[in-house]
Amino acid sequence: MTLDIGMLGYRFMGQAHSNAIARLPMFFPDAPDVNRHTLVGRDEEALADAADRFGFENTATDWADAVDEVDVFYNLGPNHLHAEPSIAALDAGVPVFCEKPLAPTLEEAEPMRDAAADADVPAGCAFNYRFVPAIRYAKGLIEDGKLGEIHHVRGRYLQDWLVDPDAPWAWRMDEELAGSGALGDLGAHTIDLVSFLVGSVAGDIDRISGHLQTFVEERPVPDTGETKPVTVDDAYTAQAEFENGAMGSFEASRFANGHKNDHTIEIQGSEGSLKFSLERLNELEYKGSDHRGYETILVTDESDPYLDHWWPPGHVLGWEHTFVHENYEFLSAVADGGEFHPSFEDAYEVQEILDAIERSDETGEWVALG
Repeated sequence: MTLDIGMLGYRFMGQAHSNAIARLPMFFPDAPDVNRHTLVGRDEEALADAADRFGFENTATDWADAVDEVDVFYNLGPNHLHAEPSIAALDAGVPVFCEKPLAPTLEEAEPMRDAAADADVPAGCAFNYRFVPAIRYAKGLIEDGKLGEIHHVRGRYLQDWLVDPDAPWAWRMDEELAGSGALGDLGAHTIDLVSFLVGSVAGDIDRISGHLQTFVEERPVPDTGETKPVTVDDAYTAQAEFENGAMGSFEASRFANGHKNDHTIEIQGSEGSLKFSLERLNELEYKGSDHRGYETILVTDESDPYLDHWWPPGHVLGWEHTFVHENYEFLSAVADGGEFHPSFEDAYEVQEILDAIERSDETGEWVALG
């Protein structure tokens, strides 16, 4: 069986997922056979060029045309385009893989979650950091009880691409198009990763407080001589309490000078601790109960998660490989009729926390969850 894939979006994420799909037959021979069928976008000239480079047979300027022709639909468009195409595909019985966050707002995410629940096909959300081998290794340590009772969970995602006040305006700075700024763009990754790693041990988040900040109120629009207002946050911080009493602290910023793509997770428990940074994604720092301090584990052995598909031990992987892993898992679930996580339900739960952080910022009070 060959799966015909339709893909909405051909820029950053379209390129990342197209690259991953192209790598599957070489490194994951048990992956389903796929055919890059239709690439969807608005600019016909740029779309044709991208389709040629990414290996798609056809192009379309209307996503509805693609949904009727394919077996799997990838929704990699801006946040405000997530709901309608994804729901239409699921209603037609077509599996959907959607970029994160699930939608700009919790209100828009709800019908997406419901459509996925009603559909008898996989619906996945693209939280690719779940598929970092070191993160999978960390999850194994936590589930094996190596950290004991979880006390502290810290997550931060720092970038600096907006430090310059003259950096150009883009759709990610518009509340109507994006929903939120650093909170949804970066914080969603942190919340999902924390849930993935400690949810089964520390439980869900009981309550949360948050603060959002915008540092530059308007930015220049390229090639127009005009400016547009920035209507989303440039940075956020949050404090959380988990069901088991553990404390959480989360933050993200697109103003963190000197940080290009630093997604860091720290977890401390009664028996041990671990630390991970995306900027050193092949490494996991771990302190066990019999260690005085942290040891650095290079997660590249063939026995480590996913590594039997790649290179000899010590030959490190990169950011792009996380997309190969998640596409392998998602497309395998489609072919086998199995479940995929993170699902739309998982992504909706992340959206609930993002929404609670925004409400806390508006009221200045803690927000209860659950």
